[in-house]
Order: sequence, then C-alpha cells, then structure tokens
Amino acid sequence: MVVVVKKGTNEQQLSHLVDWLRSMNIDVQTSEGQYETVLGLIGDTSRIDMDLISGLDIVDSVTRITEPYKSANRKFHPDDTVIDVCGHKIGDGNLAYIAGPCSVESPAQITSIAKEVKEAGAAFLRGGAFKPRTSPYAFQGMGAEGLRLLETAKKETGMPIVTEIMDLRHLDLFENVDVIQVGARNMQNFELLKELGKTDKPILLKRGLSATMEELLMSAEYIMAGGNSKVMLCERGIRTFEPYTRNTMDISAIALLKEKTHLPIIADPSHAAGISRLVRPLALAAVAAGADGLMIEVHNDPKHALCDGPQALTPPQFAQVVREAEAIKQVMRGNI
Repeated sequence: MVVVVKKGTNEQQLSHLVDWLRSMNIDVQTSEGQYETVLGLIGDTSRIDMDLISGLDIVDSVTRITEPYKSANRKFHPDDTVIDVCGHKIGDGNLAYIAGPCSVESPAQITSIAKEVKEAGAAFLRGGAFKPRTSPYAFQGMGAEGLRLLETAKKETGMPIVTEIMDLRHLDLFENVDVIQVGARNMQNFELLKELGKTDKPILLKRGLSATMEELLMSAEYIMAGGNSKVMLCERGIRTFEPYTRNTMDISAIALLKEKTHLPIIADPSHAAGISRLVRPLALAAVAAGADGLMIEVHNDPKHALCDGPQALTPPQFAQVVREAEAIKQVMRGNI
C-alpha cells in the first residue's frame, strides 16, 4: 500500500501517522521526494482501512500495490535511487562506466587494464576473481589471490572494484570489494541474497539467463527486505532460440524496468552479444533506452585472454564507446 502525504505536512503530523501505522505491525518506508512524501506500507495491509486513512487531513491519496515486489517498486519510491560508491554516483542521469577484464590473470594485466580504462573514462574496475564456468575444466579464476590483485589495482588507480561472489562462504573475503556482483546463475540463490541484504555494500544483481523482469525485481526484493537498499539491476541478455549471439540483449527491459523500479539499471552488452563487434551498438542502444551505466569487458590482448576473449574490447575500442555513449546521453537529455 502507498500513502501519499500532502505537501506542507509538518514532521509531528507525519510522525504520528507513521507511529500509528507501525502500531499495527506494518513496516513503513518513507520516501521524501521533491514534491511529495510517500509512505510505503509493507506487511499485512489487508487489515488497514483505506477509507479511514484517505480521510485524514494530511493524506492526499492511498493506493494498494498489486505487484509482489514492494521496496523495489517505483510506486513506493517515485524518485530514482542514486547509489554513491566512493564518490561516484550511479542513477538519476549519472551514467557509470564499469570496465575491465572478464577475469584477473596477473598483477601486470589487471593493473595495466585498470589504468587504461580509467583514462578512457571508466569510474569502476570490474574483474572476476571467482569465475562460474559452464565447463569444470575451464579457467575458474584466481580466487582469493585475484581479489588481492584487484585491491592492488585499486590502490594504484583509485578505482572502486566490482567483482562477483559465488558462494556465501567467500563473503568475508569481500570486505574490501566496493560493489558485490551477483551473477546470472545466482540471481535466484535466495540464501545468498538474504545474506547480502544484511550487508551495507552496493549489490549489482544480474538478470538470470531465462528470468522474467518480475523475477529479477523479486530477487532484488530479497536483498532489500534484509535492509540493504543499495541494489543495481543488470540487463545482460537472456537465452532465446537465436543462435547467432551468445544471448539476446533485451533493450526493452531497460526502458520498462525504468518505469517499474527506482533502482539503477546497468547494461552488460559484452555478455549479451558474446561478440566484440556487437558490443558498441548494443551499448549505445542501452544508453538511448535509459540505462544508468554500462558494464563492458576490456582486455589489452583479447586473443590470449583466459576467459571470454571473443567478447572483450581493447582499451581504444572502449574509449570510443565512452565518447559515443556520452554523446547519446546528451542527445537524450535534449542538450544537442
């Protein structure tokens, strides 16, 4: 249920209303926007008399929410959420660039790429330390040593790091990770999501290979229900009958999710395409559709990459994407 409070309501009146609602074992989330204050009521709201609340002098309107996701719902939180990571803002028009190799391979490799993508415009360094692979014989990542190398690259460049967690047992190792990524295969690992909900770290939640948008939002709800509101959603392509690309990039999901949720939406054209030459057009399309950020795999020697070389851009190619994405952003804002 959503209660919109009239403009000009004083703090004491608002506090009395919130206290009264909470006395009925209802969790109340307050969202103060530029023009209105919205109270999101979570719990068994069937016992609440809508007519009684709507009749209060300070209440403008009352609406029941039919969608199963509450905290992630834009109706609960009309304004875009902005997540601040080490001084870099994501959301509400702040286009974030997250770039780096699929996997950490060596100290020289990760530090060199970090410096190059930062110069090209990236604010965040991505790199896999623990790698989920379809084949048990493929390179699985460097594990804890990979995390240490990412931290070294962060010290060298000042870039916050984004890397994937695969197992709850590894959570303690992620103390110095700035953004924890939940991969597509773990989108519905609910025990993992619950634990991440108890942390205060930003979470980058990737859409599952065959997940609907509502299922993605419900996974975000698991994290937010635990108390962590710093969630970003990532569209990384879904599995369809089309064999020409690794996955099918769902551009429509970006635009629709912007309507459904206040959470930032990140696009990952690298995993969607699986082909480096398609990364650029998909990235630009994602920005035009309203994405709040791009997550792109960049490698200084894609042909010899230990993981996903065919979809990686070189640093100069990534720099071109950033320049063109910035131009698209200005067009969408009406500045050109």
